[in-house]
Amino acid sequence: MSGRTRWTDNLNPAGTLHVAFLRSPHAHARITRVDVEAARRVPGVVAAFGGADLAEEQGSLPCAWTVTEDMKVPAHPPLAVTEARYVGEPVACVVARHRYAAVDALEEIDVDYEPLPAVVHMEEALREGGPLVHQELETNQAYRWVFENGDLDAAFRDAPVLLERRYVQQRLIPTAMEPRAVLCEPDGDDFTLYSATQIPHILRLMLATVTQIPEHRIRVVAPDVGGGFGSKLQVYGEEVLCLLLARRLGRPVKWTESRSEGNMATHHGRDQIQRLTLAAERDGRVRGVKVDLLADMGAYLMLVTPGIPLLGAFMFNGIYKMDAYSFTCTGVFTTKTPTDAYRGAGRPEATFAIERLMDELAAELGLDPIEVRRRNWIGHGEFPYETVAGLTYDSGNYEAATDRALALFEYDKLRAEQADRRERRDVVQLGIGVSTYTEMCGLAPSRVLGSLAYGAGGWEHASVRILPSGKIEVVTGSSAHGQGHETAWAQIAADRLGVPFEDVKVLHGDTAVAPKGMDTYGSRSLAVGGIALYQACDRVVDKARRVAAHLMEASEQDLEFSGGRFAVRGAAAEGPSIQEVALAAFAAHDLPDGVEPSLDADATFDPGNFSFPHGTHLCAVEVDTETGRTRIRSYVAVDDVGHVVNPLIVEGQVHGGLAQGIAQALYEEAVYDADGNLTTTTMADYLVPSAADLPEFVTDRTETPATSNPLGVKGVGEAGTIASTPAVVNAIVDALRHHGVTDVPMPCTPERVWRALREAFREDPDPNPSAAPGAGGGLGSAGGAR
Repeated sequence: MSGRTRWTDNLNPAGTLHVAFLRSPHAHARITRVDVEAARRVPGVVAAFGGADLAEEQGSLPCAWTVTEDMKVPAHPPLAVTEARYVGEPVACVVARHRYAAVDALEEIDVDYEPLPAVVHMEEALREGGPLVHQELETNQAYRWVFENGDLDAAFRDAPVLLERRYVQQRLIPTAMEPRAVLCEPDGDDFTLYSATQIPHILRLMLATVTQIPEHRIRVVAPDVGGGFGSKLQVYGEEVLCLLLARRLGRPVKWTESRSEGNMATHHGRDQIQRLTLAAERDGRVRGVKVDLLADMGAYLMLVTPGIPLLGAFMFNGIYKMDAYSFTCTGVFTTKTPTDAYRGAGRPEATFAIERLMDELAAELGLDPIEVRRRNWIGHGEFPYETVAGLTYDSGNYEAATDRALALFEYDKLRAEQADRRERRDVVQLGIGVSTYTEMCGLAPSRVLGSLAYGAGGWEHASVRILPSGKIEVVTGSSAHGQGHETAWAQIAADRLGVPFEDVKVLHGDTAVAPKGMDTYGSRSLAVGGIALYQACDRVVDKARRVAAHLMEASEQDLEFSGGRFAVRGAAAEGPSIQEVALAAFAAHDLPDGVEPSLDADATFDPGNFSFPHGTHLCAVEVDTETGRTRIRSYVAVDDVGHVVNPLIVEGQVHGGLAQGIAQALYEEAVYDADGNLTTTTMADYLVPSAADLPEFVTDRTETPATSNPLGVKGVGEAGTIASTPAVVNAIVDALRHHGVTDVPMPCTPERVWRALREAFREDPDPNPSAAPGAGGGLGSAGGAR
C-alpha cells in the first residue's frame, strides 16, 4: 500500500466537528419525547438535536422512481420525528469537537418510545387487519406492477410439463471495503460536501431539492471511494444532516459510520420471494413463464428502491425463446432497513430464477441441463432478437461461450465421476451446476428509462482538454469507486489521440471539475461514459485537422491522422503531431478564420439500447451427505463482454463479481428476529467470505461486439455476481437430487444442506442411488409437473 489514497475520512479541515447519531433500538415505535439537554452539557459537545429540532429544514429523503401512478411514497425525514420504523433509524444526533466525545454523549440522550408491532415478513404484511408500517397509508403494499406479453392462456393450457417453484432471495448487506463517510465544509453561503458516494452529480441535485439550498451553492466531491456495489448509489440522511449542521454551526461537520452502523443503516439488497411457473413441451421447449414477485422495500422508499425489482422484470426469460411471459411485482413495506440497489440490481434475482427453473425442467424430463438449454436458447444466427420481455438483444453467441466453458471444465469427465460416486453411494457426492446467463447493462437509454417513469436520463458526458504543452486532461461524468476508470479512460484517449498513455490525466468525481454527469452504476461506465469520451476525442481530432490543414497548406479532406500525427494522404513527409497542433492553437498566431484558439471538445452519449453481456458458468461442488458441508472443487466462467479495453480490469471485475455471487449462494444473509431486530450487526455475525473461503477460478472470454456503441463494449461490473449464484446452487441440488432434494434455501450453509437431506430421507429412506447424472433420478416431478 502506498498510503496516498484520500478517503473521505482522511480529510480534516481546521475546526472540523464530528457528528454521531443515536439510532432507534426498536423496529417500530412512536417517539413521545427526545431530551438532549444532558448531552449538550457533556465536555466537548457543541450541539445536540432531536428530530423535532430539525423538522422544518430537513425535508424528506427522495425517491426518484415512481413505478406506478398510485405508488405509496411515505415521508422519510433524515432524523425521525414522531415514529421510528426500523432498528438503526436515526432519532437524534450529537456534534462534538472529537468523534468519540460525540459517541459517548449519545448515552446522555433520553428518548421515550412507545413500542408498536413490528412488520417483518412480507406475506404477513399483506394480510388484512395486520399491523401497518405507515398508518396513514392504510396498507403495507407500496405498489403492484404488471407486465405481460404473448398468449398466456394458450401457453399454459394443457402444457405437458408445468413446474411450480418458490425461491427466496435472502436479504444481503453490501459491506463495501470503505464504510460510508461524509464531510461538509461551509464557506459563507457555499458548501462543499465530500462523500463516499457513487453519484456526486445526482447527490448534488437531490441535496438541493431536499434542503432548498440552491444547487449552484453546493459542490459535491467523491474522493477515493473504496467500493460501493450499489450501496453508495443513494442519497442518505447522514449526507443531508451533515449539510444542514454545517450550515447551522458554520463549521465543517464530519461523520464516518462504524461497521455495525453500516449493517443497520446502509441500505440492504435483494430480499424477494419468487413464485414461478414454467410451462413446457415434453421435448423441453419452453412455452411460457409466469413470475409473481414479492419485493421487500423495507420501511421507506429510498432513491430507486421501487424500481430495483423491475430491472429484473425484463430478464426472467434469460437467453431463452418462449411464447408468453408474465411478471407481477408487489412492493411491500416492512419495519426493516430499506432495500435498494446491490450489485446486479434485480438481474441476479431474475437470472437465479430462470436458471434454477431450467435445471428443474432438465430433471423432470431426464435431460442433461446443457441440452435443455440448447433446445431453448437464441441461436447466434438469430441476432438481433426481440425477446418475449420486449428487449432487443443486439448480439451474442451462447453456443461459443458454452462450448468453451465445457472444454475448460472437462464436463463429460466430471459427469462420469459423478455417476461413479452415485453408484458407489459415496458419502461425498459431486454436483455440477450450470448457469447460461445474459444481463441488460450499460444502464442508459433515456427514453426507455423515461417510459419506466425513472426520474432521470441515462446519458453520460465527457470533455477532453489538450493543454498548451500537449498533455491531455480527460474529464468524465462517470465516478469511479474502484473500477479502474483512470486507466481505461486514459487508454481510450491515448489510443484515439495517438499520444503516450502517461500524457493523459483523468479527472472525475467532483461536480466543480466535472459539472455534467449521471455517475456510475448498472455497468454503464464504459458502455456509456467511455463512449462519450471516445466521441469527444474524435471531435478534438476534427478540430485539430482544420488547424493542421491550415498550417500545412493542404485540404482537410487530404489529411490522414494516424499514430497521433497528421500527414497528407500519399505524401512521404510527416506532418505535425496533434500535440504540436495544440500548441499552435494556443499561440493563435496563424489560425484559419473563424477558428477558436482551442482544440478542447465535449460529448454527451445516450445510447439507443442497453448492452447485453452473456456467458456460461460451470461449477463443480462436493457435498458431504453426512455433515452438509460443501466445497467448490472447480469453477469455470466464460463471459462475453464485447470488445475488451483492459483485460486485467475485466479479470478483476469477474473475480470480484464471482466472490459476491458465491457469497450469496453459500455465506451471506441479513437475519431479523420476530421482533424486527437485526441479529447480524457485526462481521462476526454476517459472514463475508475471504479469499480462503473461495475457490480458484478458471476464466476465459469469447467476443461478440455490441452494436449499440462504436467501441463494441458491453459491460462487466456485475456479470460474475449475476451468473455465479445459480451455478453454485444448481450444483448443490444436482449433487443431492438423486436423494430427493429439489432445493436448498440460500445461503446453502452446512446446516441447511443437512436439513434438506434429512427431510428427503424421511420422505424416501432408500432413493435410487444410480440415477443418471444430471437427469434428476426421476424425482423431479415434485412441484406440480404433469
